Amino acid sequence: MKMVEACLPCLVNQAVKVANLTHAQNRELLYHQVFRFLSTADFSMTSPEIIGCTFRMLKEHIHNDDPYLETRNYYNDLFLKLSDQIEAATNQSKDPFKAAVKYAIIGNIIDFNPVHSITLENVMTYFRDADSTPLTIDCTDELLQNLRSAKNLLYLGDNCGEICLDKLLLKKIKTSFPNLHVRFGVRGQPVVNDSIEADAVRVGIPEYAEIISNGDDSLGTVLYRTSPEFQAAFHSADVIIAKGQANYECLSSFAHKNLYFLLMTKCSVIAEDIGVPVKSLVCMRANTAAN
Repeated sequence: MKMVEACLPCLVNQAVKVANLTHAQNRELLYHQVFRFLSTADFSMTSPEIIGCTFRMLKEHIHNDDPYLETRNYYNDLFLKLSDQIEAATNQSKDPFKAAVKYAIIGNIIDFNPVHSITLENVMTYFRDADSTPLTIDCTDELLQNLRSAKNLLYLGDNCGEICLDKLLLKKIKTSFPNLHVRFGVRGQPVVNDSIEADAVRVGIPEYAEIISNGDDSLGTVLYRTSPEFQAAFHSADVIIAKGQANYECLSSFAHKNLYFLLMTKCSVIAEDIGVPVKSLVCMRANTAAN
């Protein structure tokens, strides 16, 4: 999915807000650098790739390779403490697998990226209303069927905090299919609040999946920028689960018959591309967007 005009205000807004949150000094110099880059940006790039470039500029400007470290640790620990409660609700459902998928999707709202203006209160409201909140696109039965015949799964993670709900879905998958080889993809370097290897280890992902870094510092999965090892894992996977909007933006045009997107549509650009309202919960097989 290529960047569109509506993404430009968000890109600028993010640069300003992240500079504020990180207390960056000499911001005019940073903004000039970002604006020069944006003025020559290739619109065939995805928005997540461009955000990765501007965030790299920010890290260099403030001399901090991981400005969101404390934020990631805080929300990972917070939602890790809530995991038992959420898992109990999942297991009490009439369809525990579908419930685990839904909670993992609801977990996608745990995005404290300043562009989305999500609060902890917003997140908890969605958890409380989970049973009565339908999936706007529901391909969970197809996903389950594909997992039954799969030998390996690549699960592409998204944000901090949310990764705890991914762990619960991974546990459900491994319990149902103990012989399935599962890899969990993380970003190669810190970028905004996206999960890296340290986050996956912190919340216990290795209990259910092998962690694989994509070797890149873009949001989402900009495949051509990822490591050869990661690309091999991607192309050899029988099933791919891609969490979040950034992964959708990067991979929505990719031809893989068993690629599933799990996300909440948090902006109109993504919602319109998929064909659903904003704030929809989506479990969608690639190329099955609503019309």
